[in-house]
Amino acid sequence: MKIMVVAGSAREKSNTRGLAQTIATHLEQLGTDVLFFDVGIHELPIYKGSTETEHPNAVKLTRYAEEADAFFVCTPEYHSGMSGALKNALDFLRGDYFRGKPAMIAAVGGGGKGGINALNDLRTVLRGLYALVLSEQYVTDVVCYNDRCELVHEDSRTKLSDMAQQLVHVTKALGK
Repeated sequence: MKIMVVAGSAREKSNTRGLAQTIATHLEQLGTDVLFFDVGIHELPIYKGSTETEHPNAVKLTRYAEEADAFFVCTPEYHSGMSGALKNALDFLRGDYFRGKPAMIAAVGGGGKGGINALNDLRTVLRGLYALVLSEQYVTDVVCYNDRCELVHEDSRTKLSDMAQQLVHVTKALGK
């Protein structure tokens, strides 16, 4: 089973990357092959619907999405929505990459507020791509991370482990 984990922040120092890495670790411990795509590391050109799809990182993104049996997408919340870098990455992908495949979502909110609006935004876009977005979702706060952007809050790590197990279970149940 292959699960694509997307870190949706373009920041160099990113708690969202730490969130995605935590999820990837949990999924690997469950025996899945993780396809990790980080929009901050694998920078993409602005999607315009033409030759930018030949960019090496765009090719990698689409290959991962095609190969994936399921998705776990993480985003920060910027101005009550997902990050622009993540939305741009999703614009490179077609609905047939997601159709009939489960997806889970999580966000990093800031300063004791935020995250839910980004998840609502992300859920809408993933549904528009025909993903089966599971109802379970999670928001972490910046206080859950150390200065190396590692998720250290134990309750959050436990919750994300449970979500990883649920995603694997649903993916298997769907015959993926």
